Amino acid sequence: MLGCEGGGPRVRFWVTLISGLLECLGFAGAVFGWATLVFVLKSEGYFSSLCVNATINGTAVEDCSRQDEQFSLIFTIASFMNNFLTLPNGFLFDHFGTTVARLLGISVYTAGMLLIAFSTPASSILLFPALSFIAVGGILFLITNMQVGNLFGAHRSTIITLYNGAFDSSSAVFLVIKLLFEDGVPLRVSFLFLASCSVIHLFRTFVLMPRTHIPYPLPENYSYGVNCGVTRDYNVAKTENKNIQTSESEEERPFKETSVPGQNTVTTERSFKSCLLSWFFLWHLLWLSVMQLRHYLFIGTLNPMLNHLSGGDPGLVSRYTNAFAFTQLCGILCAPWNGLIMDRHKRKQREPGQSEREADLKAAILSLSLTALQCVLFSVCAATPILPLQYLTFILQVLNRSFLYGGNAAFISVAFPSEHFGKLFGTVMALSAVISLLQYPCFALIKGPLAGDPLYVNVGLTVLSLLAFINPLYVFLHCRRQAAQRSST
Repeated sequence: MLGCEGGGPRVRFWVTLISGLLECLGFAGAVFGWATLVFVLKSEGYFSSLCVNATINGTAVEDCSRQDEQFSLIFTIASFMNNFLTLPNGFLFDHFGTTVARLLGISVYTAGMLLIAFSTPASSILLFPALSFIAVGGILFLITNMQVGNLFGAHRSTIITLYNGAFDSSSAVFLVIKLLFEDGVPLRVSFLFLASCSVIHLFRTFVLMPRTHIPYPLPENYSYGVNCGVTRDYNVAKTENKNIQTSESEEERPFKETSVPGQNTVTTERSFKSCLLSWFFLWHLLWLSVMQLRHYLFIGTLNPMLNHLSGGDPGLVSRYTNAFAFTQLCGILCAPWNGLIMDRHKRKQREPGQSEREADLKAAILSLSLTALQCVLFSVCAATPILPLQYLTFILQVLNRSFLYGGNAAFISVAFPSEHFGKLFGTVMALSAVISLLQYPCFALIKGPLAGDPLYVNVGLTVLSLLAFINPLYVFLHCRRQAAQRSST
């Protein structure tokens, strides 16, 4: 057991960080490797009864468009549940704390893995609840782990984005299952093993994680976990924060709004409602929603798109599916760069009168803009019907996805009060989930009137993704107004 004397708490911080990264990397975002798992499920004959014989230009072919629709619908529902249920999960985490939220996540995640393990082609319908359970449990792992960034002060944004990168990279878990399947390991064995790993999640919950929350800013001599004293709640943390130096205190409180910018006057807490109704929240919601829709449609239609571009060659489809899954592993390498962009000002001296919150927001402008630009480039490549170009599409997709979700969490953490993080994170994910439901009508449009050609839908989504630039533009204008107010005072 880790001790609490001397360097004990610091060692525990690092163990918590590393074990949390491994948890997110190996489990949390597995649902986004769906395109790889679909290849295996098709080989096993899931929904194969929906394939019918058809004649095209006098040639008899097997039409499996209805099978593709079912797989697309499963991912649409799961991705919707992944985001929409983040709202109640965020309230659950804020109100009941880490232990309760993680126990719920572990239970749901394990149930999803067991449902797939014991499903058969005759019971293909079990895939609907199974993938949704895996998605909901995975996002709870992420939410409860992101607070670990509070333990590392000036590197908070970097660690939050690192966790989101690990979440993205975990979509490669289904690639491992696919490779094992091709080597003769049954699908059931792989999913039973993943379900049994819940023992590890339980160990982390009771030994390496706090019972309630990790406060921000972090009090002096803060400790948590088994044999490390009583976990302190947020109210206690705020009273102990008096021992922190004034400059540090101001730096670690992005949720405080001073009555006059730059002055150490009495601060006021922002309410959840005021955060929810702010322009910051609205434009950030638009920023996330349009790019998330683009990614979800790409992942959900990847298998039929590769079939379309390869002329139905299963060897080519398998090769490109593996390439896509391998690139997902790079998410954990891409995400920290976004956090470093947002944290780059931490060691620099701020402008006279500039608050830490304003400095954080100013640093976020570059991150938000780069993420929007990446999405446009990724969308352009995805819309180009050239099969070899999709290798570049895969790279841009994983880079943009890492920046998107890491930047989303980091921006919420610096732009709004930390005590509202779970609720605001859940709300923005839930509302963006409603927008993401448009992926299924888009898929139906491609399979129906467009006869399997996604070009026009891809062009439309590329134009739509340009709306994401509104968010960094608004933040830039806000920071300029703040600077002007400082000059006048």
